[in-house]
Amino acid sequence: MRKIKCVAIDDEPIALLVIQQFCERRGNMEITTFCDPRIGLEEIMRTKPDLVFLDIEMNGLNGLDVAKALPSECTLIFTTAHAEYALDGFNLDAVDFLHKPIAYERFERAVEKAIPHMGSLTESRQETIVVKQDYNSVTVPVSDIFYIEAMENYSRIFRIDGENIISRLNIKALHEMLPKNDFLRVHRSFLIPISKVCRFSKQEIHLQGLGRTIPIGRSYAKDIYEILAQKRRK
Repeated sequence: MRKIKCVAIDDEPIALLVIQQFCERRGNMEITTFCDPRIGLEEIMRTKPDLVFLDIEMNGLNGLDVAKALPSECTLIFTTAHAEYALDGFNLDAVDFLHKPIAYERFERAVEKAIPHMGSLTESRQETIVVKQDYNSVTVPVSDIFYIEAMENYSRIFRIDGENIISRLNIKALHEMLPKNDFLRVHRSFLIPISKVCRFSKQEIHLQGLGRTIPIGRSYAKDIYEILAQKRRK
């Protein structure tokens, strides 16, 4: 995946610094920041970034008015200390609402939530994902993912090269990052690449080169069996 192009607008320089540092910490993000909402909006109209971080209460121009003028290509996350604006924000199709002071973990979840809405990122063939392991960003080739197993609020990514990763993202967030036609959630605890399936029944799946079976959850069984059977017929 190419880098996510971002613009942040906030009339508080400290708030912009926090967003900038969070983007650098997550990795794979390029950000430009603006204290003046009018100048920031001009830059957005010119460059059409993937993601916009936008404060609401600002001097000179209200963030809600800026949001109404955003190009349709931009995905929006509001950042504000005023929780009473949350409903207004979601009515303007914001994908998330970050309440100041913002914790890094909350910022990271908001970005992962926004990624599926970024058409320019998801339309091209996705070759890698970037996940956090401890405090480091790790780039994982999609083709190297053997399967993913849930671990409460974390996930373990089993890789073909044998170097497994424990990600701070849950399995649902990881599923949203991956190509939707290439991976299947077959159980509340398991996510698999369809291309690795060699045999399956309504209860379990065998993956090529894996010495164990992957269970199919009861609530997933009918849909999963039909999807895999259809793939096999093609």
